[in-house]
Amino acid sequence: MQPNDKTLTEQGLPAQGRGTILLLACGALAREILALKAANNWTHMDLLCLPANLHLWPDRIPDAVEKAVIQHRDQYETIFVVYADCGTGGLLQARCDALGVQMVPGPHCYAFFDGVDEFSARSGQEITAFYLTDFLVRQFDAFVWKPMGFDRHPELIQMMFGNYTKLIYQAQTNDPDLDEKAKDAARRLGLAYERRFTGYGDLARELSRL
Repeated sequence: MQPNDKTLTEQGLPAQGRGTILLLACGALAREILALKAANNWTHMDLLCLPANLHLWPDRIPDAVEKAVIQHRDQYETIFVVYADCGTGGLLQARCDALGVQMVPGPHCYAFFDGVDEFSARSGQEITAFYLTDFLVRQFDAFVWKPMGFDRHPELIQMMFGNYTKLIYQAQTNDPDLDEKAKDAARRLGLAYERRFTGYGDLARELSRL
């Protein structure tokens, strides 16, 4: 049975120190990283996920990453931070530089799933687009609908999304159930719907380098 997002986020290291590389990742990327590890037999990599809900407070991400790096750096030859900037305004990159660890390049996961160059080239034409990934489709209520108060105050939808025109679902997998959930999210927000299959994008390339 496919484990749920909570299980993946909380599972931490599958075997402490068994690999030579620690992937210190956002919990929102757990499924994708585990899928890449399994497909490529990357047994030299261990995975430790920080809570995905740190994205609700991006200013907390650099401190959380630093704490985990310091805690685990003596057990691994390499620690690779599987976060993009993620709303930290360059603070995460500065913290990683100070710690001497590398991180995924790009502004956020939407960019590296799409391919940072491709995303940047389209950004001017998609300034009114709202993006979802597989994780955010699954967790739409927990990470979008309820935190923004739409369940209690539906009048806020127009206030917050009135300048958006479409929802773009960046699909990492081909899952009809997720497609339907993404369409429903677009309907609830009053946006046109577009599905774009990205697969794992630059994430696969960056992990392959390791």
